[in-house]
Amino acid sequence: MVDVLYSLVDANERFNHLILDSLYIHNLNMVNMTIKSYYDRIFSIDKHVLDRICKKILPRMYHQVNELIVEQYSMKRILHTVNYPQLYSLSLINFQAKRLLKYLTDDSILREVLTEQITNLKIDIQDAQSTKGRIIGSDIFVLILSLCKRLTNLNFCHMYHYRRLPFCIFNYVRSTHCMSSTLTNLKICVINFGDCLYLLDGRLDCLSTLIIHVNRIYCPSSIIQKTEKLPKLKCFSLSSVEYTRRYDDEIIPLLRRMINLEELTLLLPVLRFDSTYIDGIHLHDQILIYMPQLNKFTFSINTLVVNMNAKIDLPSHEDIQRSFIEKKYGQVGSYVDNVSTKIEGSCHVYSLPFQFEYFLHLNNCFQGGMFDKVLYLFMTGVDSFEHELFKIVSQDFPLLRHLYIENDQPQKNKQHSSTLNIFPHLLLLDLFLAHLDYAEQFLNDKNTYMPHLLNLNIKYKSLVMITNNFNNDAQRLNCTNLKKLTLDQAFVRPENFCQYFPLL
Repeated sequence: MVDVLYSLVDANERFNHLILDSLYIHNLNMVNMTIKSYYDRIFSIDKHVLDRICKKILPRMYHQVNELIVEQYSMKRILHTVNYPQLYSLSLINFQAKRLLKYLTDDSILREVLTEQITNLKIDIQDAQSTKGRIIGSDIFVLILSLCKRLTNLNFCHMYHYRRLPFCIFNYVRSTHCMSSTLTNLKICVINFGDCLYLLDGRLDCLSTLIIHVNRIYCPSSIIQKTEKLPKLKCFSLSSVEYTRRYDDEIIPLLRRMINLEELTLLLPVLRFDSTYIDGIHLHDQILIYMPQLNKFTFSINTLVVNMNAKIDLPSHEDIQRSFIEKKYGQVGSYVDNVSTKIEGSCHVYSLPFQFEYFLHLNNCFQGGMFDKVLYLFMTGVDSFEHELFKIVSQDFPLLRHLYIENDQPQKNKQHSSTLNIFPHLLLLDLFLAHLDYAEQFLNDKNTYMPHLLNLNIKYKSLVMITNNFNNDAQRLNCTNLKKLTLDQAFVRPENFCQYFPLL
């Protein structure tokens, strides 16, 4: 959008009028993104471009702009150049928490726009990983709720798949008056399950949709889960990528309070002791019968069972599939890995077509399929992963961006087939917890081709061994475009290091 607007400057008058007509521009994106590495992305606009757009373009189209996307260094200039009487949607991208708080506190024009006009707001904070950043972020959240009198839709740091930074709302919010009487849709990332309960305790009176990603599903002892029903909630999405032990005693009681829910989405890895897998019968009897209005249920649930004190026969893959028959789930995929010791096992059940960006704990029991929405894949297993499995992965996950492999078992068949596994969109490969063989599997260009790989996480010893101290050519192709190399130890760069990694 920025480049298009800039190209219009000094264009002929008739063409300008045609393009700037209200039929053409309602949404104004004033941000360009440059990818330096997977996690390091620059959101900016050239100063000269900004200057010309503010002088030549904005004065001619300000009255028709409904949606505006800005970053921290140009926001003030853009908002102060003209008024936007039709503006109702604002996205604040890649802001430092401290700078954003100052704007929200001191910038009168921003405050007026938020108070009087904005119904849809998206916030993206770049530095929320530190404790200080989280505290400031929590203050920003409270301030937004009190400032935005017309706000109905809020996305708070849940915008980009590579950066979902969680906030601890419950621990850091001091005010008992943190509430909104207008907010109906909230999308947010939080630290723990207590934050989720806090947001559902009645302070958001009109909330009908909550999409929440929880870093760790556990509840601080200071929070007592309420039992009151949540009749206004129509849509609820809960996601987490870390195993939780609190599924039965915290998640299920909350879900049973949502008596008028129409849409439910669950992405959960669950750890259970002396129990069995979560299957179709369990989901129906323990959750769905408490939601008579439910018409859409989307799920991806991993269960890891450890039965040290109870002898329980774990279900087979066929048993799991039968549990979903005649329960109105639609098509369901699954795979089961019952370890020979019978003490533990794992199971993954998911609705199809698969709708999530995350696919967790894929192993050798994976049944295949098409997963064209998945960006993150976590592969974990106690048996070795062979070349053929990675071939299936490369075909079934065509848009994969981030691949994490956790497996300390060497490959059994090191004479790989002639088939080249191609990962055309892979940006980050994490091999920190992987055996040396998987570094050879992926970095050797006779096995795998990753044309856009930007980030590699690997043990230094593994890297040195498979490259023969950076002297083998076979690994060079997949390392050419790397912009970030994360190792487990400090080292002095060998002589040929820069030939392998010319962009580092």
